[in-house]
Amino acid sequence: MRFNNTDDDDKEGFYDGFEPEEPKQPKEPRLNPDDPRYWDREPDPWEHLKPNRMKRNLILAGAGVLLVIALWLGGKILFGPVVDDAVEYGYVEHVERRGSLFKTYEGRLLPYKSLHDTTRVYDHDFEFSASERIGATLRALQNSGRPLRVEYKAYRFAYPWLGDTRTVVVRVDTVSPDSIIPASWLRR
Repeated sequence: MRFNNTDDDDKEGFYDGFEPEEPKQPKEPRLNPDDPRYWDREPDPWEHLKPNRMKRNLILAGAGVLLVIALWLGGKILFGPVVDDAVEYGYVEHVERRGSLFKTYEGRLLPYKSLHDTTRVYDHDFEFSASERIGATLRALQNSGRPLRVEYKAYRFAYPWLGDTRTVVVRVDTVSPDSIIPASWLRR
């Protein structure tokens, strides 16, 4: 026969050097003070440091409550407005709808105080973001020539779902120019 290997001299034993593992010792059951064997055993010097189940559950519940409070506070600080209630008066110069995923209206307002102040140099426009409803209102008032009262919120960062700027308009009203100009300016 061709495959008859009766020669055991060139073969190493498959189990040479293999020693079976010792069987694991079963765990000692955890005894309660109600069990008489509890009092017969040798006391563990570290047992007083091991938390019992109720203590551990209270610690975990307290840590969970603290984690929820920390997450809420972090979200409030990170995503909440820095300026909550502010007002700007002016004329709408430009409003456009932008965004690929979140569509918002972005615009520019010429501040009334900067246009009518003759002592200071004009320094900046008021750039803002607005929602669909407010953006449509601003777009309708874009070339009307009427001054507007704009209430806004300012955030720490520009969030994509709020718009491209940190300033988000929350309310728009038209106003009379006589109510914006201080009385001292009218007497001159």
